Amino acid sequence: MTTLRILGCQIDIPATTNIAERDQHLLLSSKKATQWLSKTAADILLLPELSTLDYSNNTFKNLSELAEDDNGPSFQTWREVATRYNCWALYGYARRSNKNTPSYSIATGIINPNGTLHGVYEKLHLAQFGASEEKDFFNIAGNQLVVFKCKGFTLAPIICYDIRFAELARTLALKHKVDCILHTGAYARDPSFDSWHAFVKTRAMENQMYVVSLNRAGSYFGNSVFMPPWVDETHPAVTFSETDEECKLLTLDRQVIEHARDEYHFLDDRLADYELPVVGDM
Repeated sequence: MTTLRILGCQIDIPATTNIAERDQHLLLSSKKATQWLSKTAADILLLPELSTLDYSNNTFKNLSELAEDDNGPSFQTWREVATRYNCWALYGYARRSNKNTPSYSIATGIINPNGTLHGVYEKLHLAQFGASEEKDFFNIAGNQLVVFKCKGFTLAPIICYDIRFAELARTLALKHKVDCILHTGAYARDPSFDSWHAFVKTRAMENQMYVVSLNRAGSYFGNSVFMPPWVDETHPAVTFSETDEECKLLTLDRQVIEHARDEYHFLDDRLADYELPVVGDM
C-alpha cells in the first residue's frame, strides 16, 4: 500500500506590521512545527497562505519592508525545518520580484528535504471582494504552475481564490496527473466564507483527487478541510477546528484514488470535446 503523510498546520498569525514582528512570528511558528514533527513523522509540512504575515491591510501597507526575496527569512527558517525532519516544506510569503522597481505577489515556496528551493508558486488569481483587497497591494499575479513528486504521488500547490476556477484544477488533474492539490488560504469569515468548502469538495470529486484546503487559525478564520477523491457518509472529509490552532496528520492512499476511479468513471466518460452544435432558438 502506497501512502503519503501531510502535516497540515492551521496556525494563528499575529499582527506582523514590521520586520521584528514578522521574524518573531517565524521563530515561534517554526518552533511549533518542530514540536509537531518531533511527535509524528510527516513527508510534507504544509502552512497557510501568507503564513509569514498577518492578512490585513495594515500589514500589506508595509510590503516594501515585509516582502521577501526567495532566499529571505522565510526560506531560511523553513529550510532548516525541512532538512532537520527530512520532509518537504510549503510556506506562504509576500514575494518581492524586483529590487529596483519592487513588484509584490502572494507566493508559496516549496522546499525539498535536501533544503533546496524546488520552486515558487505565485497566486494566479488575486482576490478583490469581501474582506480581500489584494489588488490594492499586490501587483503581480502568477503565470506558471509548480508540480512535484513525493513517494510516488504528484502534488501541486494553489492559493485561496485559485480553487474557484475549475479549469485550473482540471488542468492539474488531466494534463499533469496531479493526485493531490495543496490548497492554502486566508479565508476570512466574510459573506463568501460558507461557499469555500463547496468549491473544495467539488474540485476533489470531479477530478477524483485529494485536496488539502488549509486556512489560518483565529476567530475570523479557521475551518480547514481535507477532502478525499470521493466524499459520502462513509468517506467523510476531515475537518479542523473552527477557530483554534490545530495540526493534523493527513494521509494520502493510492488505493483510495484507484477505488474512486474504478467505482465512478467520471474521467473516463468525458467527451473529447464539448464544443458541440447548438440547436433551437437562441
